[in-house]
Amino acid sequence: MENKYITVAYKLYAIADGKKELLEEAPAAHPFQFISGIGYTLDRFEKEITALSKGDSFNFTIPCNEAYGERDEDNVRQVNKAMFCDADGKFDSDNIFPGNIIMLNDAEGHHFYANVGEITDEKVTLDLNHPHAGKDLIFEGSVIEMRPATNQEIQEIVNQMSGGCCGGSCGGCGGGCGEEEAHDGSGCCGGGCGHCH
Repeated sequence: MENKYITVAYKLYAIADGKKELLEEAPAAHPFQFISGIGYTLDRFEKEITALSKGDSFNFTIPCNEAYGERDEDNVRQVNKAMFCDADGKFDSDNIFPGNIIMLNDAEGHHFYANVGEITDEKVTLDLNHPHAGKDLIFEGSVIEMRPATNQEIQEIVNQMSGGCCGGSCGGCGGGCGEEEAHDGSGCCGGGCGHCH
């Protein structure tokens, strides 16, 4: 299968309380870029987009079970607040605050993302579910570019996915990013964490 370099402009929605809620946007001025065939995006997202051509519009829904799955309350954990203190005992309030998405490492060195919840005197609540877990995702947009990818472009994406030369953060992630994803969107999910596909 040929690896294609693809850029898309889109709006990502989910249904919340019976209403369509905008979750993230990649405008034409700053489109989401990916290369097909290397596992950079959700399988269903890639399948829908690669069936199109440059200039085509799209509007499709990815059901929860083909996106980030259902929320798992076992993935909400409380950890000691001291985990986020420096050697002098100062808490990292610049990065650890409710609603922020942070990157953590496990004992084996795997990276994963967590959404910071309630902070008490002793504990910090971390939600390891993907921010879009439990949601059907509605993508509306258009294909800006679609062409064969160069070897250099493929290598750059592989480097990003393996944690090499990429600085990414999971902003807008949709990319919230998955627990084990090396995001884009930054550095995290596709779209960086930036985006989450």
